[in-house]
Amino acid sequence: MNDTEIARGSTAERPHGVADGTGLIDEALAYAAPAALRAVAACGVADHLADGPRTARELAGTTGLDAGALHRVLRLLVTRGLFTEDPEGRFALTTRGALLRGGVPGSLRDAVLMLTDPTFWGPAARLDHCLRTGESVFTEVFGVPFFDHFARDPATAAVFHDGMAAMSSVEDEPIARAYGFPATGTVVDIGGGRGGFLAAALRTAPGLTGVLYDRPHVLAGHVLGPAADLAGRWTIAEGDFFEKVPTGDFLVLKRILHDWTDEQSVTLLRNCRRALAPGGRVLVVDAVITPDARPHQGKTLDLLMMASLVGRERTEDEFRALFTAAGLRLTRIVPTPAVLGVVEGVAD
Repeated sequence: MNDTEIARGSTAERPHGVADGTGLIDEALAYAAPAALRAVAACGVADHLADGPRTARELAGTTGLDAGALHRVLRLLVTRGLFTEDPEGRFALTTRGALLRGGVPGSLRDAVLMLTDPTFWGPAARLDHCLRTGESVFTEVFGVPFFDHFARDPATAAVFHDGMAAMSSVEDEPIARAYGFPATGTVVDIGGGRGGFLAAALRTAPGLTGVLYDRPHVLAGHVLGPAADLAGRWTIAEGDFFEKVPTGDFLVLKRILHDWTDEQSVTLLRNCRRALAPGGRVLVVDAVITPDARPHQGKTLDLLMMASLVGRERTEDEFRALFTAAGLRLTRIVPTPAVLGVVEGVAD
């Protein structure tokens, strides 16, 4: 290795300590990548590459962005597999980068904007507060708790709900099919947002009916109405799931429990137990953290829960403890192609 290779940042064949040090600095710099990702998502850059490769200068002409700055941002994202750059300096979308386009099937642009929104980004920068106190830092940053902030800021609430819908759009059908709902019964999607998972569940079996349960302002944006194949098979119900939930055969809590403390989660699960039809099931659809060193998206999301909310991602044992405290018995965990599992429980 020559001095030029070292200057360029190669870690190949470096002394062990130097390589470790460079790797640690890389970890400290890693936040620049999601910053770049957010920037191109916010500026809609991927939409301008749908028809083929373009140089940064050509992209600048159609987007109104600065060509030099755009080239530097895209150059970093090339190293992350989101774009490619050819010898002529033309950038193109990869399969993964194409998910940054807006308004296309499977788009994750809104999910990226949600996960990099200041509501998560700001508190994440203050994790030291969480380490010192064991508490969320969100109220200290924004003045009120997470969901109270959304109640007073409709624009931020829209970012959250759009982002959650985008994340759900690519996982709802695989999760519903992996669980394997029976031919008949009533599925209640508790805190179900716009109804994407309920729609996916109903489509797995034509004899199923469903209830979408959430706050009125969330239900106003539900997606069930236009679907002809779901006509007559669903209703909506408004309410607070900490007070009560509708009766059904399958009470679904998808990406809900991880928002809340153990005590709040037990309260919610008890409400579900009371509302279960005879022989019914409670289905908690959340990340199930494995007790080993394997990478898992849930371990990253867990830190966002810690910083911005009051909940956490949980292990199988932690779910079992919650179920037991609520008078439920954990019967099985159904793996899915997504990062979430289906934790199933019955009345004990």
